Amino acid sequence: MQIIPAIDIIDGKCVRLTQGDYGQKTIYNENPLEVAKQFEDAGLQRLHLVDLDGAKAGAVKNWKVLETIAANTSLIIDFGGGIKKEEDVTVVFNSGAALATIGSLAVKNEALFVEWLHKFGADKFLLGADVKDEKIAVGGWLETTDIWIYDFIEKYIAHGVQQIFCTDVSKDGKLEGPSIELYTNVITKFPQLFFIASGGVSGLKDLEELEVIGCKSAIIGKAIYVNKITLEDLKVFNNK
Repeated sequence: MQIIPAIDIIDGKCVRLTQGDYGQKTIYNENPLEVAKQFEDAGLQRLHLVDLDGAKAGAVKNWKVLETIAANTSLIIDFGGGIKKEEDVTVVFNSGAALATIGSLAVKNEALFVEWLHKFGADKFLLGADVKDEKIAVGGWLETTDIWIYDFIEKYIAHGVQQIFCTDVSKDGKLEGPSIELYTNVITKFPQLFFIASGGVSGLKDLEELEVIGCKSAIIGKAIYVNKITLEDLKVFNNK
């Protein structure tokens, strides 16, 4: 199973929010490149880079951070936050991202997202699904839709999407363990999907559990920054 560390960016700095709340912000490093290099040195190959300023503004803001990390590491970067227009997609790819991460836009503007899938290629997008009680949540998790997660995934697999990460919003940033039952259901229904778990991972035991149920990958953020999972742990996990 592949580990994807997360770097969340505000004002060009590496931060973490709790439960998506901009008021509960912790700055972990002023230099995201330094953090990315540590991940690369630990043998990790991918990076989940989130532009929180962009997510708030509705337009990509921290593309310079992306450009710097892409130019100075060999990490395969997916970049999200504020991708609302085609120009945003172009900026993200031109700045070095391998994948553009799309979340609420896929819920609110299906026609536009499908247009991008055809224009840029479905393999260039990572689809993020925030979930509450098996329903899709949007708008910084404040709004739960009546869209069932399984219908959402099925629709976009039909459009060629290959990689999806799923965050149970009740778990994210709380280090209480991932949503094993939800993820098991998704993997059982869509065994061909490159499914990425996100949210709640608090230690190696959680990663082992995710591996057992068939997760192809897991995004880890807070657990790394508060040393619940060390870079040495990730090296060992990667090399077993």
